[in-house]
Amino acid sequence: MQGLFKKLFLLSAALIMLTFIMSCEKKQITETIKIGVAGAHSGDLASYGLPTVKAAELVVKEVNEKGGILGRKVELLVEDDVCKPELATNTATKLVSQGVHAVLGHICSGATKAALGIYRDAKIITMSPSATNPPLTQSGDYPNFFRTIASDDTQARVEVDFVLDILKFSNIAVLHDKGDYGKGFAEFAREFLKKSGRAEVVLYEGITPGAVDYSAVIQKVKASGAEAIIFGGYHPEASKLVMLMRKKKMNIAFLSDDGVKDITFIKVAGEYAENVYATGPKDMSHSTVAIKANETHKTTYGSDPGAFYPNAYAAIQALLNAIEKAGSTDYEAVSKSLRTEYVDTPLGKISFDKRGDAIGVGFSMYQVQNGKYVELK
Repeated sequence: MQGLFKKLFLLSAALIMLTFIMSCEKKQITETIKIGVAGAHSGDLASYGLPTVKAAELVVKEVNEKGGILGRKVELLVEDDVCKPELATNTATKLVSQGVHAVLGHICSGATKAALGIYRDAKIITMSPSATNPPLTQSGDYPNFFRTIASDDTQARVEVDFVLDILKFSNIAVLHDKGDYGKGFAEFAREFLKKSGRAEVVLYEGITPGAVDYSAVIQKVKASGAEAIIFGGYHPEASKLVMLMRKKKMNIAFLSDDGVKDITFIKVAGEYAENVYATGPKDMSHSTVAIKANETHKTTYGSDPGAFYPNAYAAIQALLNAIEKAGSTDYEAVSKSLRTEYVDTPLGKISFDKRGDAIGVGFSMYQVQNGKYVELK
């Protein structure tokens, strides 16, 4: 009898263990791959962040309809940081606590920088479609960071070359919004102008974001004799500057960065936006992948995609492709996959260099013509 009880006990233990193993295996198979989507989804800069959410939704919907990645569905966890560094840290902490495997975002360079250390310590890959501040990849502090947009030194070089070689101006005022992104861009522009030996920076000054009136700095620009303004910052401040300039009959050229190359700038500045120049990601809308991505957006949302949509679409494609090629969500494996595997995106066929910058992605100059940004060839 004692032997029978022993056998029954061992059999019960074996069944319990088998049930536990099968339960774990089932959980492992059915657990979703969680991708965080962080950025400005409200506030003045929502027009930069919401297109990223839509890009992620469209790519993930298509992937899940085909069975997901590695037999698992992909789940998006969307969090709003309003492009504010102090909120970005909370957003990052929340996404980490929710167990994300990777993050698409953040959008603004300052917010991205604030959040990156949290993701790095948690070994979570983060990929931004729009954070252009050079140190994010060049400092070596954030090996977990990747981006599908070129850095500010690249777009500052494009802009300065345009001012010198095409517009042929020699007296330039350089303004910025004092932030990581705007000031970083402005510093590169000033440096390139000085090193050229062909131009003088007649004014270099920061402005306060959100200020009601920029009359004082516009007066300084006028007194400096500048032929053009190069501005580092975002569209809310740029629209105020341009509108004030034009109302004061200052017809000098206004040039800015991809933080201004957005339809919202044109809507706010109205007629005063005409002829403004801005750098932005190269137009790849003629490619097969880009055409499909744009048409899907129009069909789904009934509108044209917004700023950084192609870069975000490419980023979510790259992240999911890397996970699939790595065969897991393991940090090291996915990092290696991002740097060795190529994927077809609206930006072209891309991979990433050892720093995390997308290979083959660059900037072009655009100008507002008849109420639209037009790429200048």
